[in-house]
Formats: sequence, C-alpha cells, structure tokens
Amino acid sequence: MEKQTLGQKIFELRKAKNMTQLELANMLNITDKAVSKWERDISCPDINTFPKLAEILGVSVDELLQANADAKAEHGEKKDTFDMVLKAIPLAMSVAVIILTFVDQLYWEDAATLLAIAVLSFSIKNFREK
Repeated sequence: MEKQTLGQKIFELRKAKNMTQLELANMLNITDKAVSKWERDISCPDINTFPKLAEILGVSVDELLQANADAKAEHGEKKDTFDMVLKAIPLAMSVAVIILTFVDQLYWEDAATLLAIAVLSFSIKNFREK
C-alpha cells in the first residue's frame, strides 16, 4: 500500500473538516496558493507553521510529519538510484573526454557534446535537490 505524502494528508484532513483552501489559508495568515502548493507536494509548510496547521486539522505535528516520512521512505530507494546515476554521468563524461583526448581520438565537437551532457546531468541533480 502506498503511503500518503504530506500534501495528500493535508488535503485529506482539510476536506474532512469541510474547509476550502482559502479558509485554511486565512486561518494560517498565508495565501490559498501556498496551501494549493502544499497539497500538490510542490512545496511544504514552513516549520513554524506546523503546530498551528496540526491544531487546525485536528492532528499532532508528528502525524503530519510522519505522512511525509513514510512516503519518502517508500520512494527513497528509487530516488537514491536515480540520484546516483545523475552523479555518475558527469564523472563518466569527463573521464571519457580526458581519455579520448589523451589518445587523440576525440574531436572538439564530440568533447563539447560529452561535456554538455555532463553539465546537464549535474544541473538536473542540483535542481532535484532544491
């Protein structure tokens, strides 16, 4: 069984209280767009918001945080493998450029392509971490 993310948990609890995103947002002095982003797992509440959010939704802070921890643990292995590949690509491309240049088997266009792939992979990895 798939675990709930924090966003799914907030959505479920808000709906159970028959609250709109705007009503919840007003109670927290934030925008309804922020609540929407939480529920879509695009962002998450500020750490200082959790106590009041938990109180409004009628759960403990631990219960809210556990939802996200369970979902991350379930998907962690796939994410770790993908991140490892994203880390390996720049290294592999750089090593390939060095070796092929050393044996005089690489044209500058090919080197630029390999290095562009490395930079792109590095950028994706850094973007995913943010």
